[in-house]
Amino acid sequence: MDRFSSIDVVRLRWFVAVAEELHFARAAKALHIARQRLSQTVIELEAELDTKLFVPGASPTELTEDGRELLRAARELIVQAEAAAQEQSSDGPAALRVGFAPGVTVSKWTRIWADRFPEIRLEVIALAAADQEAALRDGRVDMCFVRLPIDRDGLSAIPLYRELPVVVVPKDHPISLFTEVRLADLADEKMQDASDIDEAAVLFEMVAAGVGQTIVPHSIARLHARRDLVYRTVTDAPDTEIVLAWPTSKSTDHTEEFVGVVRGRSERSSRSPSGQGPAPRQASAAKKSGTAKKPAAARKPGSGGKPAAAKKKPMKRRGR
Repeated sequence: MDRFSSIDVVRLRWFVAVAEELHFARAAKALHIARQRLSQTVIELEAELDTKLFVPGASPTELTEDGRELLRAARELIVQAEAAAQEQSSDGPAALRVGFAPGVTVSKWTRIWADRFPEIRLEVIALAAADQEAALRDGRVDMCFVRLPIDRDGLSAIPLYRELPVVVVPKDHPISLFTEVRLADLADEKMQDASDIDEAAVLFEMVAAGVGQTIVPHSIARLHARRDLVYRTVTDAPDTEIVLAWPTSKSTDHTEEFVGVVRGRSERSSRSPSGQGPAPRQASAAKKSGTAKKPAAARKPGSGGKPAAAKKKPMKRRGR
């Protein structure tokens, strides 16, 4: 079993799913990942171990002797990894593990957490989009910033924001002359499938090579920005939504506190577990001495306050 110990637990889980289902499509669906990604993982495992794990060309899918050996070892290694994780979470310092999908920026919330809860370690884990739901369901993360759609059965989720789609084109393409385009403006363009945003870097390389254009969420275009490419908003393409999700059955004070941080609740919010204790000593002293300040009256419209700046509407232009 020692020769399998270097294989990470995620790949072992994926292999076990195929080995038990003996069907790649069903296993991929159960894992909530693309079938191609699962097949590639098995190919990489076979290359790493220099052996065949499944009988080539067999229908239905059949394990080789080496495949059965790996299955036995993988089950044991997964149990050991789960036990180690459980021991670390019970004996080690308090921690909250938060995953995030590509394109999501979490630095603002991690800074607030570190300032507000320095005694609770926050582990931030980058995940592939194809792995975001599986990581939540198999306990590798406690919460995750995910890009919809995912199967939300058994998960709690709060919406955060929506992302505009952009088309990525070479910088000398006619579309680069405009700030916004519509799908009709792309009707004559050869478009690449961008459903697997984990392959965005490859897609962008193909755009640069003149193979075809692609539409991706704005943050993905920003993440993989290149000097030889530009991206322009597509006003009538479907947008995508980012949510913070976690298993409903595993809601804790820590997850509730993190929800409060993300939603912008104050440190002493009554909706947060830490805000339901006694008030700070300073507030109590102020109350006793009668020097506590009264909250400022809400400013009414027309009371002399500065009006909020009107939002500028972006110019909409057609690409053709």
